[in-house]
Amino acid sequence: MNIRDNRRFTLPVFAILLTALAVMDFASLRYCQAADELPANDLPLKHVADIPLPGGATRLDYESYDPERNLMFIAHLGDGEVIAFDMRESRVVGRIANVSSVHGVLVIPELSRVYASATGTNEIVAIDEATLAIVSRIPGGIYPDGMAYVPDLHKLYVSNENGETETVIDVDTNTRVATIPLGGEVGNTQYDPISRHVFVNIQTRRQLIEIDPVTDHIVARIDLPGARGNHGLLINPRDRLAFIACEGNDKLLVLDMHTMRVIQAFDTGGAPDVLAFDPVLNTLYVAGEAGIVSMFHVKGAVVTKIGNGSVGPRAHVVAVDAATHRSYFPLKDIDGHPVLRIMEPR
Repeated sequence: MNIRDNRRFTLPVFAILLTALAVMDFASLRYCQAADELPANDLPLKHVADIPLPGGATRLDYESYDPERNLMFIAHLGDGEVIAFDMRESRVVGRIANVSSVHGVLVIPELSRVYASATGTNEIVAIDEATLAIVSRIPGGIYPDGMAYVPDLHKLYVSNENGETETVIDVDTNTRVATIPLGGEVGNTQYDPISRHVFVNIQTRRQLIEIDPVTDHIVARIDLPGARGNHGLLINPRDRLAFIACEGNDKLLVLDMHTMRVIQAFDTGGAPDVLAFDPVLNTLYVAGEAGIVSMFHVKGAVVTKIGNGSVGPRAHVVAVDAATHRSYFPLKDIDGHPVLRIMEPR
């Protein structure tokens, strides 16, 4: 439009137009700035959404999901509550309060139950998955953290990080049935369905401990050359590999579970913590406190690094939905609010 030739285009209208254009330009600038704040890296991931989470901008910790109900449970450590998130509808559907300084969270779909480690009260809190009500509180040892479940024996194994023990809980009665001294500061615990044994990181001894859950006795101590602060642990039973994240020296160790020897070691982002595995795409995710996620491709006994990339501030927790291949990163502070950042392969 030629403004000078259009007599109906008055000065007030022109001023309004200029104002509107300025607002549009400012909005576009803000949109670009917001886009720039999203993950920008060489990882084969693209950003799907940031879903607001309730509560304060305080530390978030482990997450666990039930693929049958499409429910994810997220430990909001700083707020002392567990958040229930509907993965299909991408929205928060519940909050379970009074889980003091909650660290670990583990869904057991066959029991329709969620277990959460309340480190503030040294308890394991049992939550009904259908009603989201707390149904039991069980002594959890000193500083309960990660958990693993042995389905054949209906037993839950809890890492007592500072207590240097493993607490064993009978989930049929929700009672503590054993405490296993481990002789060092404890990292994460995992169950191996092939050997039917429980494995526990001892991060101050650079060892992986193997426990027979039938007797609750230690049957092996596996030395981990190159480990320092071996905290994170994930077992890939199909390929007979154990992945060990060492927060003390920013390393990922690959352990051959046939020989119980470390066969590969990789650099990761700062202070690697939680690991997740997509068994369909054969992709391993290692999330670290520095906000850097490392990704690896796993084929048989061969592990290849895909790359490192920033996913978000303090993105130290990750879970992967094997059906959709989406990865979920709870972030405590994006513009003053906690969010669940969702990514997917590109």
